[in-house]
Amino acid sequence: MIRHMSTHPARGLSRVLEDLGPGLLDLVHGDPASATELGGVGIHDPHDEQFHPERAVVLGVGVHGAEETALLMRRLSGAGAAALVVRGPVEGAELEAVAAETGIAVLALARGASWAQLAAMLRTLLSEDDVGGADRQTLGGVPSGDLFALANAIATLLDAPITIEDRRSRILAFSGRQDEADAPRVASILARRVPERYLRVHEEHGVFKELYRSEHPVHIPPPTVGDEVALPRMAIAVRAGDEILGSVWATLRRPLTPEREEAFQEAAKLVALHMLRFRAGADAEHRLRADLVTTALEGGSGAVEALGRLGLADGPVLVLALGLEPAADGDYAHLTAERQRLASALAVHLTAVQPRSAVALLGDVAYALFPVPDDSAAARERAVQVAANFLQRTGDRMGAVVGIGSVAPEPAALARSRTNADRALRVLFADRGTRRVAAIGDVYIDALLIEMRDLAIANRDELSGPIARLVAYDRRHNAHLVETLRAWLDAFGDVISASASVFVHPNTFRYRIRRVAEVGEIDLRDPSARFAAMLQLRLMGLYDQGGGAASA
Repeated sequence: MIRHMSTHPARGLSRVLEDLGPGLLDLVHGDPASATELGGVGIHDPHDEQFHPERAVVLGVGVHGAEETALLMRRLSGAGAAALVVRGPVEGAELEAVAAETGIAVLALARGASWAQLAAMLRTLLSEDDVGGADRQTLGGVPSGDLFALANAIATLLDAPITIEDRRSRILAFSGRQDEADAPRVASILARRVPERYLRVHEEHGVFKELYRSEHPVHIPPPTVGDEVALPRMAIAVRAGDEILGSVWATLRRPLTPEREEAFQEAAKLVALHMLRFRAGADAEHRLRADLVTTALEGGSGAVEALGRLGLADGPVLVLALGLEPAADGDYAHLTAERQRLASALAVHLTAVQPRSAVALLGDVAYALFPVPDDSAAARERAVQVAANFLQRTGDRMGAVVGIGSVAPEPAALARSRTNADRALRVLFADRGTRRVAAIGDVYIDALLIEMRDLAIANRDELSGPIARLVAYDRRHNAHLVETLRAWLDAFGDVISASASVFVHPNTFRYRIRRVAEVGEIDLRDPSARFAAMLQLRLMGLYDQGGGAASA
């Protein structure tokens, strides 16, 4: 039975270096033992406002040179960051003194490694027990779902570097000692998936067919691609009943003994349990987060506790509401799947911007709790920009829109923020694609008009007064008086501009506007009468921006 466990704290910097280094992430300066409880991952952007979690590992994308690195370290020290990752190699002996001064460790990311993949791996390592705080269970002496710890344990058993991969040859976890492997393994670790050129070689030699057919470890000759030198492999499929979950791969400098091959086969069963527990845990965490977001949005007595468990109880939050246009073809199953896909994509996007964000799909709308520093115009504008960037990346094929609510300075105000986000969403749907993101502060009047129209419909109100008389007259005589009034109001009484908008001669328009006053019995010199006419046109659906009036 595997009993190997790391002695480092699960969320500590030493554990990160143990799991991801050497080869991918190397310590340059600083004491990793001082950072025992990392708070999350931040991405440095010199052109935008930064919101890194406390004790963050900050990815210094595009940061080069000792001077620029030192300047950023001092800036991050005030924000409570724990470590800074920059692209290797890192030069500059003075950085050691800055690391001691600021308490920030400097890590080097290997050339060729993807920043996006590093961010994903770090978040995976640091995400354990983020929600709920429950004690971790163990399987075979290894914390449940901790594939990195399990890979290290198997590597110790086999005395060989290990990778755990999914069905699509993506690297889920890897052991230490990868520097003892070969170029193909290093390339796989850096890209977090097996390169296509090696996959083609395996497919041509029937490796995957044999691997998924056998219940025993499979010996694999060195993959030969050009002049690259590779080592032999041994791999075994990871199964849960008839389902293939993935595979475990060992890079061998010498053949395994029969005892170690047997241990490898037993280890694969344990990997299956961990992968299933990890998958079940992810599903359970998703449901738990949805429940917590729902509780927080309701704003009741449990909102404070829910926000606390989500890590959002210590500052202002606003609500973003992501919605999709209803399916024109009635394909509701596809629309439901698309909503779930977009909700997941929004969660990933917001986490990269603000790691403490929380997203849940509730009914037809995906709601996001987005932390902001304060209730300022800059904070609200940032939320609009973040939402706009998300929609730009996902495209407009599905007609997604995002409504942004008011800032909630305290948990009790979250329900109001959600209501305002929903109101902004309705305005966007009513606009029919003219805009895709709106904050409630920018569409407040439009939202009021929609709600007034709802009230009129609920009360079964009918046209009355001047507008009713004009509509009735147009029906009998096709006189276009409603259209004339609408154009005149739009142009603030400018006959030349108004007549041009409806393509009639100014004299004809003057005659029609006189008829509007006569037939409608309305004094167009009275501001109150003009306002009442415009409001009724909008509320009753007669204010048609495309031209012409709707029937009553």
